[in-house]
Amino acid sequence: MERIDKEGQVATAKTLATLLSTVPLTARGPPQLLIFDIHALQERFYFGENIIPRLTSAIPLVKRELDILGHKDWCVAFPDEGATKRFASHFGDTAIITCNKIRKNGDRIIKIRGGVPPGKHVLIVDDLVQTGGTLIECAKALLNHGALSVSAYVTHAVFPDNSWKKFTQSDVKFEDFWITDSIPHAYEIAKNPPFKLLSLADVIAETMWGYDLMQY
Repeated sequence: MERIDKEGQVATAKTLATLLSTVPLTARGPPQLLIFDIHALQERFYFGENIIPRLTSAIPLVKRELDILGHKDWCVAFPDEGATKRFASHFGDTAIITCNKIRKNGDRIIKIRGGVPPGKHVLIVDDLVQTGGTLIECAKALLNHGALSVSAYVTHAVFPDNSWKKFTQSDVKFEDFWITDSIPHAYEIAKNPPFKLLSLADVIAETMWGYDLMQY
């Protein structure tokens, strides 16, 4: 959590960054911390001078899965404007859809902007999921606009209080829901359709190999 809404809450993102910044220096200088799809880019400035945060993305993992499936008619949707700005560049010329949330008479309504869902397999992409309500509402809107199917990908499957069960019981069908193993309970969640687990191990190894480790 990078912000607080009322007195007494703890900005845990800042607290964790402060703790990690106390890691001792290595023989080669400050230790490097690899962070996948950080929730808010400004959080990199929470760290002290004794550590180097390296920001990277796990989205190439789900792109690989899409290549394996071989569908020609994919498009990508994002649940809000912030996710579009951060992640759209990962998908090149792929058609992009943004699901805008608006409030009307106390109800939350999802409006589709950009892209053309009819006749498409749509992948909803975000950095993390908590209760999953927004993803379900986005999927419902996309299906109502003619999408052939809806899948989802998040790097961090937070899912407090077993909220992942919504996706196994919902009337809104997700073809696939890819998550990574950035959080330990993802292994248990992935045992239940439509969830599928993507390992960060290879990406971590490849990324670290690029940080001049050969000189060691």
